[in-house]
Amino acid sequence: MKKTLVLLGLTLFLSCGQPKTQLLSSAELPQKEVKNYLQTITADELKTYLHIVAADSMQGRDTGSKGQKKAGDYLIAQYQKMGISHPKEANSFYQKVPAEFMQINFSPKMNDSENIWAFIPGSEKPDEIVVISAHYDHVGMKNGDIYNGADDDGSGTVALLEIAQAFMKAKKDGHGPKRSLLFLHVTGEEYGLHGSRYYVENPLFPLKNTVANINIDMIGRRDRLHPNTNNYVYVIGSDRLSTDLHKINEKANSLYTQLDLDYKYNAKDDPERIYFRSDHYNFAKKGIPAIFFFNGVHDDYHEPGDTPDKIEYDALAKRTQLVFATAWEVADRPQRLVVDKDGK
Repeated sequence: MKKTLVLLGLTLFLSCGQPKTQLLSSAELPQKEVKNYLQTITADELKTYLHIVAADSMQGRDTGSKGQKKAGDYLIAQYQKMGISHPKEANSFYQKVPAEFMQINFSPKMNDSENIWAFIPGSEKPDEIVVISAHYDHVGMKNGDIYNGADDDGSGTVALLEIAQAFMKAKKDGHGPKRSLLFLHVTGEEYGLHGSRYYVENPLFPLKNTVANINIDMIGRRDRLHPNTNNYVYVIGSDRLSTDLHKINEKANSLYTQLDLDYKYNAKDDPERIYFRSDHYNFAKKGIPAIFFFNGVHDDYHEPGDTPDKIEYDALAKRTQLVFATAWEVADRPQRLVVDKDGK
């Protein structure tokens, strides 16, 4: 996740109050099918992926570096093994993001980089797109130390692989998503949300056809405010543009994962301004309903200690399952999400 100068420390306080909404009826979610494919998302597979994506050999996956490109090659190879291709509208898995686009005042000089996209076409509404995103690069090496970025955002990166695998299995079984799914691994997040900004300014599909953005950035650890449990996830932005999206996520959690949905960082007076600090925000600025899943800040945030051995894979699996269940309903419901809020 993009780092800011806002101090955490004593300003943090626990606030788990949830907005009161009327939940969808259970009949609106195909529970048996969701449960079947949700169970294919496992801690063991996530661990296998992450120990490669966040390995020392990736050298911290700095934006535009050899390590980041090596990690990207690995991601593409996994999609190909699953039988998932890039969108037919593109000629490869890459959306090139030029260095000039990522150059802003006082920022370090960047190398050319790439977003990576994989695509599962919808069976009934293929022109309507659900974007599921995570940034796959991190901050590289400093003074000889490797900043592995296992949680930030290796956890979200491998979650996308598992979610894609579950949807592809459903598709092969004749239960594929009705709307199309774009799995978008974005670059340059740590330096200014560049990759997601590049995508929304140069979209492969018209933004008017983009139903929602579901973004994952750090879901593999517990934070300072939850020292005794990992059975929670922060949910940010779900009700800023669409009441539908908020209700869908709450119902999916009630039916399948029973996590504590913590809305602390969704507060409009949140001093950390987390809502503005990950890639979903570039979609929300364009009026696209967006939801962001986050585990909060821990002592290894943007430190060399953010390594794969410290990930709590049971929590990573459960949070990934919630994202999958939410994405399933967004992709399969009869009507697209209604935008009934102003995004503020």
